[in-house]
Amino acid sequence: MKVAELGGGSGYTAELLARVVGPQGRVYGQNSPLLLERFAQKPWSERLAKPAMKNVVRLDRPLDDPFPPDVRDLDVVLLVLGYHDAYAQQVDVEAMNAAVFRALKPGGVYGIVDHSSVPGLGAEDAARLHRIDELMVILDVEDVGFELDATADFLRNPEDTRDWSASPADAGDKRGTSDRFVLKFVKPENAAAHP
Repeated sequence: MKVAELGGGSGYTAELLARVVGPQGRVYGQNSPLLLERFAQKPWSERLAKPAMKNVVRLDRPLDDPFPPDVRDLDVVLLVLGYHDAYAQQVDVEAMNAAVFRALKPGGVYGIVDHSSVPGLGAEDAARLHRIDELMVILDVEDVGFELDATADFLRNPEDTRDWSASPADAGDKRGTSDRFVLKFVKPENAAAHP
């Protein structure tokens, strides 16, 4: 399989993906220059030196232009706990989602996990609380041609008041307890190549 992760940070998920796809697979790990500058440059570079990462291609690119033209026909693209960052960093979200759409093969999966905000707030809490409205994400992604295929509740926490920052730097002892949504989108089999 050929898979990609957007906003991979230090590469934890990219390494898991590399181990899953095996030596014949390929993983593309994207980080924006801002993410690299703020905290990911050193740990990402160190992780890439590990033998398990030999099938990972480093992509230092903006989030709204995450793939070079030759990265196509991907099976899966993941964005884990970073969709809200696109809004917080004023990324062109439509361009980001359209780039993912173009890079995936028909039937390919776009998986998004993020910290949920209070419903109806849209991206209002994206920068301040590192959270985003689940419905807004669904509408954004469907708007470029994806179909919502499945959701999962295994990261839900109904006790989360959603009024505190889910940022790893701010969450303290609440880290890992935020209410998180998991969304699986699919590029339709009959989709046009470029939305």
